[in-house]
Amino acid sequence: MSRESAIPRTPEKPSRAETVAALRPRYQADLTRGTERFFEPRRTDCPWCGSTRLARRLLTKDRYQNKPGRFRLDTCRDCRHVFQNPRLNGDGLEFYYRDFYDGMGEIELGNVFAGRDKVYRRRAMFQEPSAEPPKTWLDVGTGHGHFPEVARTVFPDTRFDGLDFTAGVELAERTGRIDRAIRGSFPELAEERLAGSYDVVSMFHYLEHSTDPRAELRAARRALRPGGHLLIEVPDPECWFGRLFGRFWLPWLQPQHLHFVTVANLREELTALGFTVTAEEHREPSDTVDLLGAVWLALNAIAPPDDSPSLAKPPGRLRWLLRCAILLAGVPALVVATTLDRLLLKPLAGLGKMSNAYRVVARCDASAHSGPR
Repeated sequence: MSRESAIPRTPEKPSRAETVAALRPRYQADLTRGTERFFEPRRTDCPWCGSTRLARRLLTKDRYQNKPGRFRLDTCRDCRHVFQNPRLNGDGLEFYYRDFYDGMGEIELGNVFAGRDKVYRRRAMFQEPSAEPPKTWLDVGTGHGHFPEVARTVFPDTRFDGLDFTAGVELAERTGRIDRAIRGSFPELAEERLAGSYDVVSMFHYLEHSTDPRAELRAARRALRPGGHLLIEVPDPECWFGRLFGRFWLPWLQPQHLHFVTVANLREELTALGFTVTAEEHREPSDTVDLLGAVWLALNAIAPPDDSPSLAKPPGRLRWLLRCAILLAGVPALVVATTLDRLLLKPLAGLGKMSNAYRVVARCDASAHSGPR
């Protein structure tokens, strides 16, 4: 036996087509009873303020994974809260999240998040350089831990824990991006296990995914020590581009985003919980890809992504060729959109309602209370 033949070979990873084929039976079994079972009953009142003055904001499809279903966002005419209505239930959340951040989508999304070091470093630098570095930091909705990995370069002596529902948080611990993986529901864990444990709690693009944003804010209050800080970054539902581009505005991200809290509502809630808002930023957190995202989603609407396990069978070669042709024809529009985003819209971020996201930093005062409202 040769030396080369004695070395065990690493099994080849299955191709995308093989992966899709392996996943298809489970998806098809889930879809035999339709998608209506994935939703809770439709609400007639606002989940934030209780008003019954609701108006439809958006009706769209899943333009990312091309899974079947229709999704509606409503706006409260009184408090301006935007929310998914009817909202996905537990089974629906599992179905539509499946293979997006983990599983089939793990590598693709991991590469996207891994290339944002500059953004993550700016997020971490929320306090004055002369301030004492935090000793403990909990990143809620950490995913695969890319933010804590970069934040550690700013605070090398800080212990970074990560919390999430998915197995990605355990991967983050194994790869050393976080010190401790915590898997589960933040409101449940904060009640006792995490109470008073952290100097900083961060929620970067997490609150919009939660079924109950107020419960998450109360959990943050319980997890923080007096004088600790809460960092929140979310899409801004009052951004002009949300109305201009409609269902092609990237931050709507249906069906994953369930709640869009206005900055006024968030400030009011934080104050009621006993926080003091120390900073509100619109220019810095704005991820200026509005035009590029709109063009890309429009192309996906014209020529949906090719094969996916939610399709009963793989699409034919003609459809694949048609999608390739449409995407090729759309390259000039993508280039123009990217240029305009960077050269025109980025300098305007922060003016009026041009920012697609906002960030709030709030200090947890000693007299803060965390009871339900």
